Formats: sequence, C-alpha cells, structure tokens
Amino acid sequence: MVLDMLTATSADLAGDPAVISRAEAVRPAVGAASKEIESTRRLPPALLDKLHEAGLFRLLLPRSSNGIETDPMTFFHVIETIARADASTAWCLSQAGGCAMSAAYLELPVAHAIFGNDPRAVLAWGPGPRVKAIECDGGYKITGVWAFASGGRHATRLGAHCPIYQADGSPKLDANGVQQERTMLVRTEDVVWTDIWNTVGLRGTASDQFALDDYFVRADHSITREFDQECRESGPLYRMGSGTCYQVGFAGVACGIARGALDSFVDVARNKVARGQKSPLRDNAVVQSSLAQAEVNLRAARGFVLQSMADVWKALSSGSLITVEQRITIRMAATHAIHKAREAVDFAYNAAGATAIFENHPLERRFRDIHTVTQQLQGRLSHFETVGAWMMGADADLTFV
Repeated sequence: MVLDMLTATSADLAGDPAVISRAEAVRPAVGAASKEIESTRRLPPALLDKLHEAGLFRLLLPRSSNGIETDPMTFFHVIETIARADASTAWCLSQAGGCAMSAAYLELPVAHAIFGNDPRAVLAWGPGPRVKAIECDGGYKITGVWAFASGGRHATRLGAHCPIYQADGSPKLDANGVQQERTMLVRTEDVVWTDIWNTVGLRGTASDQFALDDYFVRADHSITREFDQECRESGPLYRMGSGTCYQVGFAGVACGIARGALDSFVDVARNKVARGQKSPLRDNAVVQSSLAQAEVNLRAARGFVLQSMADVWKALSSGSLITVEQRITIRMAATHAIHKAREAVDFAYNAAGATAIFENHPLERRFRDIHTVTQQLQGRLSHFETVGAWMMGADADLTFV
C-alpha cells in the first residue's frame, strides 16, 4: 500500500513550536495537579484557568471563531506533552479539540455565539444507544441518555448525537434510505448528570452520563459529523474530519503516558536494588535490553503517526480531500502507537517490581491510565482487522476509519 502524496520533511513533523511551547509551559502545573485530579476525578478550577489562558482547548477551533486552527502534528505534540504529566488532562484536551471542530459546521453567527465569543468555551459529547430527536417547528425535541462525555463537567456545551424522526414518529431517511442522524448542541446547565465514572484509569476525565427529556434544540444548533456534507470552513484541517484528529490526539495521549513511564522507570532503575540482588536494576542486562527495545518501539510507532499525518497534511494543504487510503494509514498508525505505548508501560511497570504497585506512584497511575486508553474506541485491536481487510480488497467496515 503506497500513498500517493507529497513527502513531508522533518520540519513538518516538528509542528508549530510556538503552540507546543504553550503546552510545555503549563506542563509543570498539570503534573502538580495530578494527585488532586485523581482524588477528585475532575480537572481543578485553577488548572482549567491555566489551560484556557494557554488556549489549549482551542487548538482545532477555526480561526473564524477565534481558534488556533493548528495542524494535526502540532496537536499530537501538545497532547503528548500534557500526557507526560497527566493522562486525564491530555484526554480531555484531545476530546475537546475534536469537538471544537464542530464550529466549522455551524453558521458563522451561531459558531460565534457558542465558541468565538466565549474564551472558555468547551464542547464535550458521548454516545447514547437509546436516544431520539423528533422534528418540530424550528428544530428538534430530543430525549435520551448519553454517556462517556469526557470533559463534560467543565464543558459549556454538550453534544447529543441522535437519530432523526419525523413528527409522525417515522424515521427520517436520506436519499439512500438510511436514517438521518445529527448531533444537537445543548447547554450544559440544562442536562441532568449521573456520576458513573468510577474507573481503573483516566479518572480525571469525569466521563459521566447526562440525560435530557423532550428538550428543544434549534435546527441551527445541530450538525452532521459528515465533514463533506455541511462543512463551512475550507481549510485543510476541516477537509479530513474530526475522526482523524481524534486518532492522532489519542495516540498522543498514549505516547505521552509511555514517555512518562519510561522516564520514571529510569529514575527507579538507577537506584533500586531488588530483594536478593547486590546491584541496582540498571546493571541487569535483561533490563537494559528490554528498556532499549521499549524505547525503540515507542519512538518508531510515534514516528509512524507523525510521518503519516504529515504526509497526509501535505496533500490536504494542496487542496485535496482526505482519501480512504489516507484514513486507513492514520488509523493503522494510531492504533499501533497506542499498543506499542501500552507495551512500553507494561515493561516499565513489571520491571520496577513492587515499587510500582503503590497508589499514586507514577508507574502505578500510568499503568492504570494506559490500560484504560486501550479499552476505548481508539485502542480497539479490531481496527487492524479493518486495515487488513481493506488492504486485501475484502469487505471492510470503515465506520471508525
């Protein structure tokens, strides 16, 4: 499988240093808040202030809505940088980044009202299996329960994705006979929350459940997530859709967790003498070799994500729409990076021995976080089935590509 696109340079992979430096500047504050994030299962108000001041919730928001509209490689670097300090914070930023791309689908006055005029605007959303939107005069009446709304507790708006029904209760179908779906943008203060987020890892994302009952949403406060149908913005970022940016961002979360874990392990290994041993872990040949292999695998997987995305970005910047082949490559690279990151963390955790099992130890927390990342949609091993099927010309479900 060879991509027909321009080849990116090392400078393209590096991203925008001015934007990345914002993440570097706030990373110490993220690290200092990590214990509070774990215990309260929320991002603290003082940390949210710093993240907003740095503009890190506006990375993928259109410039027309007072966003940064950065490139995906920069987005990866920012998310990875934050994840080195705290995975929950990075996950929330990645999720909010993809959601902010919704502004590109809204009429400009509505985008300004929701995003552009509010410097602290954050949109969050999650799936809802038993939900519906019924057409009515001027919009929709929606009812349902949605969950996994990462960052919803500090969001200003929530996205409620719904199948559409006509006023008589019959499904509204498109030209191909498929039921139409739209995402409704609702005010956070209007939903009923249920705290469900007691999890192994990523505790601070507060990915809770929210409900609405017969709630009215104006038609112009709804979007389709099909970027090629209603997108108003013409920039390259919005010619590939939020799905690709989610893949890149969450791969950045995983790589940042792994980077932090390997760095922490090196600190442990320099000084720890395991029970029954006479020299520190760093002198163990098996540990030395395994560390080197974990480092190589992480760097290679990370490089594959960045190189693939930079190549796609070159093609998009020349005016193209993203192709299925390009989407397949990013999906493959992102899933691979998540699992190579998990392998690196597993090595560090296992090699550190009992040191790593204590609550709030950096390796214990990163072990829990990475194993929560792999359980999410972006970490599904079944993505490789899709890639392999597509490569061989077999039937491939491209829903999550």
